[in-house]
Amino acid sequence: MSDADAVILINVFKCAPERQDELMDLVTALVRRQRELDGFVSAALHRGLNGKVVANHAVWRSRDDWKAMTRHPTVVAAMEPIMAIATFEPNLYEPGEVIEG
Repeated sequence: MSDADAVILINVFKCAPERQDELMDLVTALVRRQRELDGFVSAALHRGLNGKVVANHAVWRSRDDWKAMTRHPTVVAAMEPIMAIATFEPNLYEPGEVIEG
């Protein structure tokens, strides 16, 4: 993978507080399906402390791989129950500096 081609997806899903656990389970299942697809590099899932959000930080080999994932039938099927309980805002980013302590 060339860092120049890689894309970072940060997708924030918003739901009612009583649905956060369910949403976390659904997003986790979605990402487990995505990891089997070409171009998936890694993902980290985060549960918001406000009880209303779940965030997915994922790395894809290229924008084309990410686009192909969004149209894959298993991903489309996994998104259906998510869309029933949450809104989401996916954004793609270019890789930046990693700063560790």
